[in-house]
Amino acid sequence: MATVALTDANFDDVTSKDGIVLVDFWASWCGPCLKFAPTYEAASTKNEDITFGKVDTEAEQAIAMKFGIRSIPTIMAIRDGVIVFSQPGALPSSALESVIEQVRALDMDEVKAQLAKS
Repeated sequence: MATVALTDANFDDVTSKDGIVLVDFWASWCGPCLKFAPTYEAASTKNEDITFGKVDTEAEQAIAMKFGIRSIPTIMAIRDGVIVFSQPGALPSSALESVIEQVRALDMDEVKAQLAKS
């Protein structure tokens, strides 16, 4: 599955649905972002049940500000509309796969119960 360009117009619609959405915050001038892009694309092909989105932080500054993105690339995982992971820095393929496995394994009822308590 190809990655989806996330913009102010579609970000909430894409990320609020049930399922897993991975978001790559990047910019065209960012060397580490460009080096990470093939790893991210490969993961999107391997995990067709996950939506892989990309936010160009230059074009979509409001989204980057909303989530406090100060370093790129930043990878964010959203499951069933809940942010469950966010970390700056390019991940090697094995680390990205580990994040995906951990997000898949989450008990979302438990996550939502914990959020309700806070």
